[in-house]
Amino acid sequence: MDTILAIGFDIVQILLNVLWWIIVVQAILSVLIAFNVINTYNDFVSALWRGLNTLTEPLYRPIRRVLPDTGPMDFAPFVVLILIAIINYAVIPNLNDALISAGT
Repeated sequence: MDTILAIGFDIVQILLNVLWWIIVVQAILSVLIAFNVINTYNDFVSALWRGLNTLTEPLYRPIRRVLPDTGPMDFAPFVVLILIAIINYAVIPNLNDALISAGT
């Protein structure tokens, strides 16, 4: 049973790491688009931008409702990255340790 829990926590951490990189790529792409280094007239850039927004918007929406309006600067990605780090490095290891110690 402990092995199954460990594998489950490993899968969750891998998915959180993938989400972390998706948000980082989206942030970099956002800066490149904002400074007109690349533009959304390119089909690949447009498809990538739409895909990343489709993946991340459900995460950002509830956070944007709580955060104050800061104009053009969007802090929702930073909040999500902080939450991912907290879950990945504090919650999951402690939860894993607690479940293992409760099982023995």
